[in-house]
Amino acid sequence: MVKNQQQIARMREACAVAATVLQQVKALVRPGVTTQDLDEAGRDFMAALGARSADYGYQIGSRRYPAHTCISVNEEVVHGVPSLRRVLQDGDIVSLDVTVAYNGFIGDNALTIPVGAIDPRLEKLVRVTEESLAIGIKQATIGNRIGDISHAIQSYVESHGYSVVRDLVGHGVGEQMHEPPEVPNFGRRNSGPVIKPGMTLAIEPMVNMGGYRTKTLSDGWTVVTADNSPSAHFEHTVLTTEQGPEVLTVPPQ
Repeated sequence: MVKNQQQIARMREACAVAATVLQQVKALVRPGVTTQDLDEAGRDFMAALGARSADYGYQIGSRRYPAHTCISVNEEVVHGVPSLRRVLQDGDIVSLDVTVAYNGFIGDNALTIPVGAIDPRLEKLVRVTEESLAIGIKQATIGNRIGDISHAIQSYVESHGYSVVRDLVGHGVGEQMHEPPEVPNFGRRNSGPVIKPGMTLAIEPMVNMGGYRTKTLSDGWTVVTADNSPSAHFEHTVLTTEQGPEVLTVPPQ
């Protein structure tokens, strides 16, 4: 899904909004805050910037996502549904996933941060996951293939003894939240679609401290590690250019 210059300009705007909202929600994370508190703040931040949540009402089958952001804690991998019952505790890690619709285009980004002081093992998990995203982005160069991104992420993660989730992958993004191509966090070099100028890719490693298997809770949305091990998640929307990959989800200075 190659974008023209007008579409790229609008993607830049949507991604700047998404990045701004993510940083605003991140600033509110502390022990004692509920995930619903964060979600409602995210909704209000989006509205203040003239955007709306691309998550709210997102439909799979007969299910519609009931919140404005995805907030996943500890063993929750992604798609955690915010709740007044989920109170952040000192020592937790929390993944914030913000996806906005703005002027007809989607901006998508995520990060994992500590709540108060966390175990050094969790610090390493979060650091390695963020580093794997940077390593994957470096492979999003013209003439490479999607599998080069996938292989770079997987190799780095597994070199630290962690696993990458197989059931969920990154994706193209544009006028729709999910567009071709899929961008797995595992795979072989020189496989998959060729990377061309003007692609906008949501690259998002999901990394488990334990095994890669996952399961979905009874709410139909929240994905957790099958072995209850902690998980971290980072995501940027990236534009492929002749000059190299450009991260679009950077807050305006």
